[in-house]
Parts: sequence; C-alpha cells; structure tokens
Amino acid sequence: MADIIDSASEIEELQRNTAIKMRRQNYQTVSATHCCECGDPIDERRRLAVQGCRTCASC
Repeated sequence: MADIIDSASEIEELQRNTAIKMRRQNYQTVSATHCCECGDPIDERRRLAVQGCRTCASC
C-alpha cells in the first residue's frame, strides 16, 4: 500500500512541477499578434493581460 501512495506522490509532484515550469515559460513568451486558431488579430488588452497568449478571447 505504501508503494502505491509513494508512486502517486511522485506523480503528483512531477505534474505540479511541470505545470509551474510551463506557467513560468508562458510569462517569458511574447504574445502573438494574431490568433493561432482563427487568424483574427488579438486585442492588445488581452496580449497585455495574458502574456504569452496564442489565441484570441473567442477561441
């Protein structure tokens, strides 16, 4: 039973660390000017509010 709990804890920690790493990278990324999904321009307010965004608010 302890092995299962240890494995689950390791998986959870790995997932958490991966999510944190991805979030940090997102803030260092320049926002796209046009949506990757529909091609429409991304509003400047969204690009400033969500740094590193790749899609418009609709998508």
